[in-house]
Amino acid sequence: MEFDVSFFLIPVIVVLVSFLGSAINVVREYERLVVFRLGRLIGEKGPGLVLIIPIVDRVVRVSLRIVTLDVPTQEVITKDNVTTSVNAVVYYRVIDPNRSVNNVEEYTVATAQLAQTTLRSVAGQADLDELLSERDKLNQQIQKILDDATDVWGIKVTAVEIKDVIIPEGLQRAISRQATAERERRAVVVQALGEKEAAEKIAEAAKILNSQEGGFYVRLLRSLPEIAQQSGNMLAFPLPVELRHLFPPLGKNSDDD
Repeated sequence: MEFDVSFFLIPVIVVLVSFLGSAINVVREYERLVVFRLGRLIGEKGPGLVLIIPIVDRVVRVSLRIVTLDVPTQEVITKDNVTTSVNAVVYYRVIDPNRSVNNVEEYTVATAQLAQTTLRSVAGQADLDELLSERDKLNQQIQKILDDATDVWGIKVTAVEIKDVIIPEGLQRAISRQATAERERRAVVVQALGEKEAAEKIAEAAKILNSQEGGFYVRLLRSLPEIAQQSGNMLAFPLPVELRHLFPPLGKNSDDD
């Protein structure tokens, strides 16, 4: 009885190729393999060519690139009891693949949930004016809280940005009226300051002109061309005050002189 050697050789080759294919892993530069051997953590491996023992080893592939996490819109009641909606974006990356796999079940889901609760907490402790004008301070506060909380997971939060603050339409109109009133107040103050400075300069000019004989008359002669250019049918031409001694005072006759 003859045996066909190829009948046994082909399955063996297939098993060996499959075994080698499972043992060889190519790890990219931005990735790491976390290896567990019989349930025990061996450590991270890569980048490059990594050999493992099939069936005995289990690997988890972890990316080290920065992850962009879009935090959904959160309904928040601010410190001054204003209902608003805020959303944000969080940038983070894995700095310790071993802890990101061994210390938390799904670090992406855990980071997303923590980002949502932190955003609501920080925004609820701030006034509406702080949400609108001091976002940098709130961003740094949220980033610090997230970074401290995710440190045990091997996560580094690199940046947090509050994207938008949505306030009710009625409150928007109130803020618009407040801004309009503030601009009008500033305009009135500026106008009053201008009138004050103008009055001070006019008083100084009058003092200088009054100190010189005929000063007011000379200033009036300089102003007559400007007056003549204006529309009108009558032009008043005053006499010099130096000629007042040529005329008798009103209410007295020549005998009294």
